[in-house]
Amino acid sequence: MPHARSFTPWTGALLTCALLVPPSINAQTLERELGDFSLKLGTTPSRSMAQGLVTPGNGDSAFHGGLDLTHDSGFYFGQWSPSAGLAPDTTLEVDSYMGFKKPFDKTLGYELGVIRYSYPNTDQIDSHELYAGFRIFDSRIGTAVSTDAGRQDSTLFLDLGGLASLGLDLRMQYGNHQLDAPAVIDGGGVVSAYNDWSFNISRPWRGMDMNLMYSGSSLTGADCGAYSGHNTQCESTVTLKIVRSFF
Repeated sequence: MPHARSFTPWTGALLTCALLVPPSINAQTLERELGDFSLKLGTTPSRSMAQGLVTPGNGDSAFHGGLDLTHDSGFYFGQWSPSAGLAPDTTLEVDSYMGFKKPFDKTLGYELGVIRYSYPNTDQIDSHELYAGFRIFDSRIGTAVSTDAGRQDSTLFLDLGGLASLGLDLRMQYGNHQLDAPAVIDGGGVVSAYNDWSFNISRPWRGMDMNLMYSGSSLTGADCGAYSGHNTQCESTVTLKIVRSFF
């Protein structure tokens, strides 16, 4: 994911509240109505198109959270931190987003917005990503594009929402990454473009969130030295994560 270096006290205050809020055991989300606004605080990304793009939370999963504020008009903004940077070998990450979503009726709707990815404790340049998509019933399909220093990224994601009969949530993501200057690999090979993908199934069970994810990319072996896509691992990986909230 892209990186950034700026950080404001206001951002820190919002994320501190989000990280410390006591979520409910099942949904792990606290909701409040504030006039014309709906506020969500929790330890899972809020249900919006941005959820397909913000990092769910890897490496520092014990300390993560976010907030989402939505106006009745359809305008929303929020922040999500998959890592508070408190665990060894992790750093604070802040994903800030704003957008607009509008339903045509109860079955169809559209959404567009922008996300800023930032790592305040590093010296890397911040990055922005534009996204847009459609909602069909409880499912969402969208795309996103970003141009960073030395590369261009595009993403297609599909969120099928919850399957009530099975109690499952299904999400898929496919990314294409183009490098302005080919990366030279040990042994003489070069990499100028690659793809990656992931498939995630999640289900609440006995007060726990069960997450099974398969991820992979078009790179293998030594070529993985050039990988910096959406997934934490370059080659095919199956991950099972079980999260339990105790407060």
